[in-house]
Amino acid sequence: MAALVPVLWSLRLGLYLLSTRVLKAKAEDRRYASLRQRGWGSRQFFVFYQVQALLIWLLLVPMEGGLKGATIEGNPFFGVGLLWGLGSILGEALADRQLKAFASDPSNRGKTCDRGLWRYSRHPNYFFEWLHWWTYVIWAAGALVAGAENAALTFALTLLGPVVMMAFLFKVTGIRPTEARSLESRSDYADYQRRTSLFFPWPPKSTKRGHR
Repeated sequence: MAALVPVLWSLRLGLYLLSTRVLKAKAEDRRYASLRQRGWGSRQFFVFYQVQALLIWLLLVPMEGGLKGATIEGNPFFGVGLLWGLGSILGEALADRQLKAFASDPSNRGKTCDRGLWRYSRHPNYFFEWLHWWTYVIWAAGALVAGAENAALTFALTLLGPVVMMAFLFKVTGIRPTEARSLESRSDYADYQRRTSLFFPWPPKSTKRGHR
């Protein structure tokens, strides 16, 4: 049952990338095009992709630890972790769907999506992606409470998931380049920034123009 979380997470993300970045892509991903404009060549991209492969391996450590913890008999947090994981996947899927629906409306061309989950966070999809990695921490914590062997070390290793994901979202890929591109391409994005939480969902601030 615990394996349902990483399987659904992988399928959702894989199908989303296939449909939006591969099958329907009309040009090179803007992030990679931007790197090429900054002088990146084959060598830089090779190193970049190897680092990503290393990151995938690193993130498998907390995932494996959490899944092992979930199988411990009497784990008191198994149900909480399962609901947490499924909820985070549904939240990310909903955020992507809301953004896609907004962007597909021709009347919204050049505008910033501030509907649904995007009303409360400028990056709800990233938030729920980060939230997903706490699933394995919860399961490992349950194994620790149940007194499983080596549970303390496993619990510590599962913390790599949310910590590494937060670092990459804020410092490497994700939020920083997305914010920069949005400011360049949308005239209303600066106002959206002023009234909307960057990451953690929060009620929007009121503005002089009376935005909702």
